Amino acid sequence: MTDGKNGLTYAQAGVDIDAGNELVERIKPAAKRTNRSGVMAGLGGFGALFDLKDAGYSDPVLVAATDGVGTKLRIAIDTGLVDGVGIDLVAMCVNDLVCQGAEPLFFLDYFATGKLETESAARVVEGIAEGCVRSGCALIGGETAEMPGMYPAGDFDLAGFAVGAMERGTALPAGVVEGDVLLGLGSDGVHSNGYSLVRKLVDVSGLGWDADCPWGEGTLGEALLAPTRLYVKQALEAIRAGGVHALAHITGGGLTENLPRVLPEGLGAEIDLGSWELPPVFGWMQQTGGIETSEMLKTFNCGIGMVLVVSADQAEALTALLRDAGETVAQLGTVTAQEGVAYSGTLS
Repeated sequence: MTDGKNGLTYAQAGVDIDAGNELVERIKPAAKRTNRSGVMAGLGGFGALFDLKDAGYSDPVLVAATDGVGTKLRIAIDTGLVDGVGIDLVAMCVNDLVCQGAEPLFFLDYFATGKLETESAARVVEGIAEGCVRSGCALIGGETAEMPGMYPAGDFDLAGFAVGAMERGTALPAGVVEGDVLLGLGSDGVHSNGYSLVRKLVDVSGLGWDADCPWGEGTLGEALLAPTRLYVKQALEAIRAGGVHALAHITGGGLTENLPRVLPEGLGAEIDLGSWELPPVFGWMQQTGGIETSEMLKTFNCGIGMVLVVSADQAEALTALLRDAGETVAQLGTVTAQEGVAYSGTLS
């Protein structure tokens, strides 16, 4: 081994291994909170192990999903309010998994930045752990990438990967027929889609992120960073009760694009826009931008974050079950023999 002439180190090139180790130690308690049956080995190894038999499955089919948080991250970075985007990251993945009828089992995250700021990164990962706790899945691994020159100072990016399982033969959607009832579950705001338009609307309004929220308490930034709602445990309870034929996570594309994804060819849906109350954040955005109702419905969730397609004779019982689980439930309409989504009434 040579002493070398310049004595350069990896840290001088911009990568601080010690900071990465410090982050791992900081987040270990958060990851430990997420432990569940099936976890064999988590943080610290070259890979994470999970025992499907120990998790209670006899003939499982695995389901995987990956997603990010989109340009909502820009608001979180600019305001320093990064605690909730980890919840968003988990929700965007596991809410998709449950639409297949799968129970989320474990989660892995990817955090990339130019220079690792341990405190900020830890807050993000602690949010990821909170999302995992709320959805019953384990945070068993991930990657923290410090890449000098790839990101502007203070910026970072996130991606998430979730794996779930279901017993063979129980996949959704299944059994959707004309006359099925559409049950909409209330959202907690904008969730994690449409933020390029959201940021444009804030520019148009002339307000800053630290301005008073025009429709509620706190600042505008705080209101727009409300985390995506997690529907996993409630949806699984409804599925196990019987009568659920399909679920649609209302993300990019809104009701207009996402609901048809779970309907068989030849079937569509009719939705009464007056069956739920439009949350004020969407009213403010629509007014600020003069946005047409059709554009709102294919860009934002407009207050409905998840739709369950259920048997008509089970609709009332499932509504009661979901409300007991803490959900705001609206009967949106029914499945029809006309393809596409038809709207009646007024969104207000």
